Amino acid sequence: MLIIAGNGMGEYDFSNLDLEFCKFDRIVCDKNFKEDDANILKLGFKDAKEYILTHYDKEKILYVVTGSPLFFSAGSLIAKHLPKDKVKIINNTSSKDYLLEKLMISENEVGVVSLHGRKRVDLREFFRERYTFVLCDEKSIERLKEVLKYLKKDNYTVTIGYKLGYSDEVIKEIDLDISEFNLKEPYILLFEKRFEVNVLSEDSEFETQRGMITKKLKRAVTLQSLDLMPNEVLWDVGSGSGSCAIEAYKRYKVKTYLFEKNPKRVEFIKQNLTNHKVIDTHLFEGNAEDFFDDIEENPDKIFVGGGGSEVIKKLPYLHDRLNKGGKMLISAITLKNLTQMIQVLDDASLEYEVNSYSLTSYKGKLNMIEPQRMLFNILLEK
Repeated sequence: MLIIAGNGMGEYDFSNLDLEFCKFDRIVCDKNFKEDDANILKLGFKDAKEYILTHYDKEKILYVVTGSPLFFSAGSLIAKHLPKDKVKIINNTSSKDYLLEKLMISENEVGVVSLHGRKRVDLREFFRERYTFVLCDEKSIERLKEVLKYLKKDNYTVTIGYKLGYSDEVIKEIDLDISEFNLKEPYILLFEKRFEVNVLSEDSEFETQRGMITKKLKRAVTLQSLDLMPNEVLWDVGSGSGSCAIEAYKRYKVKTYLFEKNPKRVEFIKQNLTNHKVIDTHLFEGNAEDFFDDIEENPDKIFVGGGGSEVIKKLPYLHDRLNKGGKMLISAITLKNLTQMIQVLDDASLEYEVNSYSLTSYKGKLNMIEPQRMLFNILLEK
């Protein structure tokens, strides 16, 4: 039989547990716990899981975890592998519940993201609600600075909960540029969002160079063709104003990499990323093909909207970089570019389909007809 109990907030000990420890054949806990006895095993998660799964039906085991066993806990992960009649969970206060109680914030207003031991941010949750609770490790601050680099300082506030439950706990509003805290100690962050964002964007909301922008209806066709899913990685090659990558983030919550060689357009992209509150994005300034090899993270989807002849030559390479099941969409508005693209793809023996779109807008009371340039889209799957 296995009992999983959380020790709540504070020191790594059993002081918050109201249990008769002598009734257990074995007590398993993390290596950080201060408790020490003959029947106590201090193990990392992998070894603790192996021991518990091997002995739960032979011994009465108490597994003590930090905080709550139901909140991003090793306890709940192990419980899933056991028969329900062989495990019991005794809950305790989580760091989230503790902090929200202190700040008197409703749980209904809070999304949760874990960066503890993770590099990727769950974009479905970050800034979805008014507040975002972030579980952190010592590397999380630098990761968050990168994620939020295009946001203005007044777009959000950050509150740290440092050593919660300890005698020297700290709960206060901070700047992410902090040096007063030892980030190897337990801490969490609570972000308050100070902005609202519309999911769909009008063309007029983007700063552009001479109207160089993928228009709203074409953006919709392009993004729909890519079948974007939350937290996927999108490369936008030849970004122009950045409108496709920005709307992909806003609508689908994908992580975006933008490539643009025109210095003037680069400045417009930076402004647009800030104006549209895009997080977890990277902008590469210069010839796109010069950066591809330096990026470790492979894309799930690629949109090629520009970049010139050298990018066209790299289309087979870009296809190879796609993760399995990925898609690449290549746009052309001239027959010259379309012909070059098809020749490169044929030479590489890649399968593709081509679709053309002719869109016309009617302004005012149908008094003015405004046709858009014909768009050719080449779609490849991996």
